[in-house]
Amino acid sequence: MRYKLLYLLLLLGFAASAQTDAYEKGLESIKNDKFEEALNHFNQVVSADVKNKNAFNQRGYVKNQLGDFYGAIGDYNFAIELDPNFAEALNNRGEAKFNLGDDYGAIEDFDKAIKLNDKLIEAYNNRGFAKYNIEDLQGALFDFSKAIELDPDDADKYFNRAVIKAELEEYISAIDDYNKSISLNPEDPEVWSFRGVAKYNIEQVDEAIQDYNKAIEMDDQDPVKYENRALAKSSKEDFEGALTDYNQSLELYPDDPDTYNLRGVIKYNLKDNDGAVEDYTKAIELDAYNPVYYDNRALAKTATEDYKGAIQDYSYSIELYPNDPETFHQRGLAKINLGNNYDGCLDLNTAVELGSEEASASIRELCK
Repeated sequence: MRYKLLYLLLLLGFAASAQTDAYEKGLESIKNDKFEEALNHFNQVVSADVKNKNAFNQRGYVKNQLGDFYGAIGDYNFAIELDPNFAEALNNRGEAKFNLGDDYGAIEDFDKAIKLNDKLIEAYNNRGFAKYNIEDLQGALFDFSKAIELDPDDADKYFNRAVIKAELEEYISAIDDYNKSISLNPEDPEVWSFRGVAKYNIEQVDEAIQDYNKAIEMDDQDPVKYENRALAKSSKEDFEGALTDYNQSLELYPDDPDTYNLRGVIKYNLKDNDGAVEDYTKAIELDAYNPVYYDNRALAKTATEDYKGAIQDYSYSIELYPNDPETFHQRGLAKINLGNNYDGCLDLNTAVELGSEEASASIRELCK
């Protein structure tokens, strides 16, 4: 009997050793981003020991990385059942819920994790993202600030807080955070680009362009960066430079109606009215429900004295948005240019009723 007991103890020791080995291999696979391999290792561990909370937590993490968010939540549930005070698993479950779009459920888990461990940096960081999604910007600002307090050497955390500050229109403070992020990691083009946007919003246009230049130097395949630089150049009336950037943006992403519309505005300013009409037409082909595109095309058509075409576009715009006084004002002027003073003056009157003072002046001049 004593020999059988010794044999059994040896078997148990071997099994425990095998589990430990599989667990360590799983962690190593995670480090090397070999998640399928890691999944196999943690499957071995939980098959042998259904009370190993750490193995369930790690397998949940692996499933989360593989996009199996429901499977991840299942594993985190097991880990939390085994240890209701497992703050890391609560944070991880919150992350999986966040990935499923359940922001409120995620926040609930992050709250619990922080209550258990108020030094858990990632729980604050993750809760900040979830609060941002539900438009609780002040809450997000608090959480990202707390994450920075606990980990003041992480460039990404300053970037996250800067984005929130910019959303709150606290551009100077946002720029301070972007500066800190860049000092910690100057190789991230997004930070340069976002700092450029903040500078543009406080009318530091030349400095914004310099930031966009740096961002594009590091990442020349992002159409948004060219579009941002084009807007800044346009504000300085560097229309040729803006046109070059819009061209590049459309080469990279040729299906953005807003970029065609903005390039159309540049061409209109360069007196290339036919080119502007072409761009507005392309914008409308991609998005037929934006009244601004019709208004802009109508202006370009008016510049070529195509008043009938302009009236048609203003009419489309009014169908989509019937409360814009300027559209009625401009359609009225186009009708008067065609000699249809009666209908034109009716449009001008409607523009006045909607609040246009310019239309009042037009009536005094044209509708006698």
